[in-house]
Amino acid sequence: MKKEMIKTLYFDDDGKIPNNAFYPLTLYHAALENRDAMALFNKNKWTNAWQNGVFPYHHYHSNTHEVLGIVKGDASITFGGEKGETIRVEEGDVVVIPAGVGHKREQASSDFLVVGAYPDGRDHDLRTGEPNERPTVLKNIQNVPVPEFDPIFGVDGPLKKSWTKQ
Repeated sequence: MKKEMIKTLYFDDDGKIPNNAFYPLTLYHAALENRDAMALFNKNKWTNAWQNGVFPYHHYHSNTHEVLGIVKGDASITFGGEKGETIRVEEGDVVVIPAGVGHKREQASSDFLVVGAYPDGRDHDLRTGEPNERPTVLKNIQNVPVPEFDPIFGVDGPLKKSWTKQ
């Protein structure tokens, strides 16, 4: 995969969705070309996988990072909460979402299908930005470790290089 096929984005805390000050959202364009997303994620220790879509409301996970592999169709997903950025994803794309970064499906093709997974099969919470969540989730996000493996490229992947706490 060519370097220009990888995009990273940071999102500021918008007061509701905390996002992540330490790690960027990482988008790999066309990373799954003729590869089985679930098998690839499993090989790289991103497990506890599921297949479905993306919720049509802003949400995030405070206790783990998440990878989404687009296996069919296309969609527009807003990352970073209401003040975030809407990105078009399509079959073959992979998005690594740091703990705390909001995501919401805005639109999707009728055949849209995602495989999602978590580093080391971590369990995930589901947060929506309610005020009573805030103290707990901020602490959770700070304590989520850097994954041992990039979900696409393994131990030497670009995620490990870009996800170094400053």
